[in-house]
Amino acid sequence: MSTKAFKSEKIEAMKEKIAKAQVALLTEYKGYSVEEITNLRRALQKEGGDYMVTKNTLAKIALKGTEFEVLSELMTGATAIAFGFNDPVSPAKVVSKFIKDSKKGAVLGGALDGKLLSVKEAEALAKLPSKEELYAKLLGSINSPASGIANSLSAVMSQLTRAMAAVRDQKTA
Repeated sequence: MSTKAFKSEKIEAMKEKIAKAQVALLTEYKGYSVEEITNLRRALQKEGGDYMVTKNTLAKIALKGTEFEVLSELMTGATAIAFGFNDPVSPAKVVSKFIKDSKKGAVLGGALDGKLLSVKEAEALAKLPSKEELYAKLLGSINSPASGIANSLSAVMSQLTRAMAAVRDQKTA
């Protein structure tokens, strides 16, 4: 396969991922072994994401004209892109945990809804609750008033039953 064909294939593969992505995080991967990168990629894939190491020039070509084009200005040195397809929080959590555990690499920034995220904003994204946690909290909030009413009615009925039992016991005694 010629070099030009290989490069076009890489660009097309990246464009496919970009088209599906909700968020992209730019990371520095210097010092990672192939095994570590593979482990990070697998962890991201479990969470509905992917991790792609490619040349900056090819990545810039693939990003051109997309909402993630803002990442181009951060691409210097050994960089890779973590994509999130299902939700924007999960990939940030996975990458953040991986960097913390390995004590190598760094998040250089990210892109969400066409806006460039700073390092602090990308780290803040990782600290947000996941979609599932938010759903659970929302359902808990919706269910709470109904549970309170049911418990109150149950308590009233219990007290009424106990009062009637006390009156019955008093009359039979």
